[in-house]
Amino acid sequence: MRRRTATALATLVAGTLVLAACSGPAPRVDAAAPPLQPEIGSGYTAKPGWATRHFAVAAANPLAAAAGYQMLQAGGSAVDAAVAVQMVLALVEPQSSGLGGGAFLLHWDGHQVTALDGRETAPAEADERLFLQPDGRPMPFMQALVGGRAVGVPGVLRLLELAHRRHGRLPWARLLQPAIALADEGFELGPRLHTLLASAPALRQDPLAAAYFYPPGPGADRPPWPVGHRLRNPALAEVLRRIAARGSAALYEGPVAADIVARVRGHAGNPGRLSLVDLATYQPRERPPICSDWRARWRICGFPPPSSGHLAVMQILGLVDLAAAGEPVRQGVPGADWLHTYAEASRLAFADRGQYLADPDFVAAPAGRWTSLLDAAYLRQRAALIGPRRMDSAPPGRPGGAALAWAPQAEQPEHGTSHISIIDADGQALAMTTSIEFVFGAQLMSDGGTGLPGGFLLNNQLTDFALAPTDAAGRPVANRLQPGKRPRSSMSPTLVFDARDGRLLMSLGAPGGPAIIHFTAKTLLGTLAWGLDVQRAIDAPNFGSLGGPVLLESGRFPPATVQALRSRGHAVVETELPSGLQAIQRRDSGWFGGADPRREGVVMGD
Repeated sequence: MRRRTATALATLVAGTLVLAACSGPAPRVDAAAPPLQPEIGSGYTAKPGWATRHFAVAAANPLAAAAGYQMLQAGGSAVDAAVAVQMVLALVEPQSSGLGGGAFLLHWDGHQVTALDGRETAPAEADERLFLQPDGRPMPFMQALVGGRAVGVPGVLRLLELAHRRHGRLPWARLLQPAIALADEGFELGPRLHTLLASAPALRQDPLAAAYFYPPGPGADRPPWPVGHRLRNPALAEVLRRIAARGSAALYEGPVAADIVARVRGHAGNPGRLSLVDLATYQPRERPPICSDWRARWRICGFPPPSSGHLAVMQILGLVDLAAAGEPVRQGVPGADWLHTYAEASRLAFADRGQYLADPDFVAAPAGRWTSLLDAAYLRQRAALIGPRRMDSAPPGRPGGAALAWAPQAEQPEHGTSHISIIDADGQALAMTTSIEFVFGAQLMSDGGTGLPGGFLLNNQLTDFALAPTDAAGRPVANRLQPGKRPRSSMSPTLVFDARDGRLLMSLGAPGGPAIIHFTAKTLLGTLAWGLDVQRAIDAPNFGSLGGPVLLESGRFPPATVQALRSRGHAVVETELPSGLQAIQRRDSGWFGGADPRREGVVMGD
């Protein structure tokens, strides 16, 4: 049965896509160093976009999309398909997500939107000084993340189990069979995973990971298995079999939990504080989604804090509208006037993000509600700060007269994820963004206590907290680490509706650290404002600002645009921005899906 399942997946994938990757342009930097990217680029493969009539699944790897497609074809729900997709991603895209990570899931059941929070939590024994050195300064980022110190309590499996209990149609065990079969029989190592493994020196320091991803031999810099090598993961297959039989308890209790804790706390160079009690008591949370009307035509629903994504996206869109962005965008490529306005709007939004956004169970919303950041009067006040030249500084605002009680969080790296969008035959839909944070997480693998080769990687999500918990004056940062707290995220799973009749129009999302906000905003602008189909909107060049320089995707903007931005006072960085957008939009004849040409995702459906 397992061999037939794996063979069917491989056949389905082969019949769906012929990948023709080509090398992307080399990065070029002007006036500033490029930010550390969540995951390096691995080429560009043109995608056609996929039309379907009844249902569709968009995922970051063809084998994962095929697993979801099988569940939809068997009459499963969007949630059923998402479970199957995530379990295969744990095997074939281990750098981005898996059993050791967390997720945000936005779900539409045909009547209401629900937001399920499976974000990792800080262990009960952790405290705000976890990442401080003896002299009181924050650890260097890589020192903080490699090992057990940054591992939070994983949440994705409990999240999916809750969603399946509410919205699943197929038996839980059936949903795990494609991943079990592929883990047993193996999958061919692809170019993207090979590229990332070749650039992961810290991963080779973990004995389990080194033995699984790299051939035997001397040298800490030995290359990974070659492209096309069949990578089998018996340990993950066994853990998944236990989860199929017992549900999430198989991971959060018993030998799998004991192995996770032992590897975190027993790490030789950088032990963490995760405990068996932390795992046993973890629970996902249902939170009220935030739905915002835009231009009176669209209702855009996104995730509330601890995600900063929806609030930042909607602030940027609102500010760009108010500040009169300039010349029209042409075929998805904006000009200098528009990019200037967008960059200034982004700087203002990111200033508010750094000031206010954190776990709502620990930090109160400004003016008593998170939507105060989107109030029309407040956005008009903020838009008035945008002039013809770059602002000297972009300070946080004071929505509703909110006091600046927190210290703004200093900029620090935030990393990789994967995104899944699904619409089933009954019109139920979801957008789920899932993550282990840095590429390959904490560079720490658990075999679940099986003693078999392989396993799954653990997250380093605690480095999404502010490494420095206070500023020089001793004021606390809202997103500082506290026991049981969930770190702020940029993950932005999004569902779009017609504001006039309530019809679902689109599901979308992306990986990419804080640039997720810009990738999501670009896709919304492309489809809703610029008249592009969802594939062309995803294909359009990436851009944005995280509060500093203007970031432009290498080779995608004319030199005159770069020079015009410089003349307005901007530092400009041309660099790879390897988004991994997935999206599905409504058409009169059904659905149309798009996947990012910068990564290996596809859309499948009937």
